[in-house]
Amino acid sequence: MEWLTYSQTGLRQAARYLLGMRLAIITTQLVAIAVAESMITLAHRAEALLLSLLYAVLATLGWLWFNRRPPKSSLPVSLTLATDLLLIGLWLFLTGGYTNPLVSVLLLPIAVAIILVPTRQSIGLTLAGIAVYTALVLWPTPVTHDHHGGDLAQLHLVGMWVTFALTAGILLLVVGTLARRLRHQQSQLSEFRENRLRDEQVIALGLSAAAVAHRLGTPLNTMTLLLDEIRSNTAGQATPELEDDLELMSQQVKLCSGHLQQLTKAAVEAKTAQLETLTVRDWLTRLRESATLLWPSGPVQWAKDYPDARVAVDATLDQAVLNLLANALTASPHWVAVSSRLTGTGRVEIVVEDHGDGLEAAMLGAPGEDIVDSRNGLGVGLFLSNATIQRLGGNLKATTSESGTTMMIDLPIAGNESTEG
Repeated sequence: MEWLTYSQTGLRQAARYLLGMRLAIITTQLVAIAVAESMITLAHRAEALLLSLLYAVLATLGWLWFNRRPPKSSLPVSLTLATDLLLIGLWLFLTGGYTNPLVSVLLLPIAVAIILVPTRQSIGLTLAGIAVYTALVLWPTPVTHDHHGGDLAQLHLVGMWVTFALTAGILLLVVGTLARRLRHQQSQLSEFRENRLRDEQVIALGLSAAAVAHRLGTPLNTMTLLLDEIRSNTAGQATPELEDDLELMSQQVKLCSGHLQQLTKAAVEAKTAQLETLTVRDWLTRLRESATLLWPSGPVQWAKDYPDARVAVDATLDQAVLNLLANALTASPHWVAVSSRLTGTGRVEIVVEDHGDGLEAAMLGAPGEDIVDSRNGLGVGLFLSNATIQRLGGNLKATTSESGTTMMIDLPIAGNESTEG
């Protein structure tokens, strides 16, 4: 597989616009020769035609080169544009020199160079264009061996109009398109930069979580040993209340150990990028079982009308949804509802509703974009949940009203094939 750098991809995309510019110039040259021959006899008609055909061959070869083997630097691009200036200058030399109204076509390679190549190289090409024009002034050539003053004046005026129209059209088509593409690339770079900053924050939080998980292993093992020792020392003597307390502590320790194991499993799956494709029914059923184990008496209402669709999920996405459920139960301990539906854009939306007081203003609209301070600890949880959902191609949205808060997890529909078992 051929891997291209970002600049190589940009040059490959710009190749057809360069070809379009060159073919437009060549077509104009051929039309200009035909029109001029209908009014006068050119002194170097054959040479000018051969040069235009050579220019067409080189333009096609350049297009094939940029498409199949894009250069890794901008220097070859500058050299091809310098070749454009040279060929255009030679054609002008054979068709009247600086008196040819098409002399302004020399500006087109310079305009493209200003967009595609670095400043130093574009300055060099600009000076080269000026040098070509200067050479045409210093060494003028006659358009024809015969004197046709009136015809030449009329031809010059028509050529000036054609030059203006051609230059304006090519600048709009080529330079304008390249400029829009570059602006789009700058927007993409800005988005990549923001995603990288977010990922760095997630990595920092993940490293902190891993360190805490490692440190919690020892005290949990110690608590397990102490519970066993207390049971041994109070065998047959413990009161029912003490037995209940010891059983509750044992369950909580096992729950904490299970969370640590789940954290390790999620880290391994995230590292290996393991995903599984499930129906929405199967996935929400799994989430319901996990939520029941975490909150046995939690008032979570699960809608039973599941959409007929499949989604790609992993353990980190499960944890992200469970984090949102935990936030909802914290804000609304008496009622939380979970439902799912298909959207008009061919995606699946998981909706978590509660009757809480609502999110802070900093979290509305696009919750979890940044880590914010929160008395209930929702800022970091929402940030991690949002990062996980976005990593799998989804979006997290939130709305609030007098009745409570609604969190919407928008996920793409996966294909029919499963990526895992």
